[in-house]
Amino acid sequence: MSRPHVVGVAGSLRDDSYTRVGVERALDAAREAGATTELLDLREFDLPVFDADDGKAGDAPELTDAVREADAILLGTPVYHGSYSAPLKNALDYCGFDEFENKTVGLLAVAGGSFPITALEHLRSVCRALNCWVIPHQAAIPQARNSVENGEIVDADVEDRVATLGEEAVQYANIEPDPPCFESTENVGADD
Repeated sequence: MSRPHVVGVAGSLRDDSYTRVGVERALDAAREAGATTELLDLREFDLPVFDADDGKAGDAPELTDAVREADAILLGTPVYHGSYSAPLKNALDYCGFDEFENKTVGLLAVAGGSFPITALEHLRSVCRALNCWVIPHQAAIPQARNSVENGEIVDADVEDRVATLGEEAVQYANIEPDPPCFESTENVGADD
């Protein structure tokens, strides 16, 4: 059996992004658990605001190819106004069922304040609409400025949660998906 391939999407454009640190740590744990990994740093992609009439604009084909080839996907986002970031939303808009259906997805959110539960809930809903299998364990880095120093997670509990996310992405990479969920069957516009 081949090694599972896990990609991590860093949904932050900041140079010193706590989100990128979290996604990289989860990918390290996935690699340690036997996967091949790839970081999809959205700073490195030319992704104009999504236009359904030009779904292959800029670097969209490179992004969608990389996501499509993955066995498991880790989505990392900073929390903005209680939800996930615009760069991640834009990247997800370029993707659809071809990239996400029946894939294992892990979620990570980073906040300057307390636990970022609504951003994780919003991402979980998007993944359900794309008929993904979302890992029940989700990772969060609350009060990130206290948990990350010099590009490393220094809070042991946070580090353990993030590493567990990467390990479970490997463990569940080839899980048999559930029958399509109600949200995905009603997502008729996703295939436009």
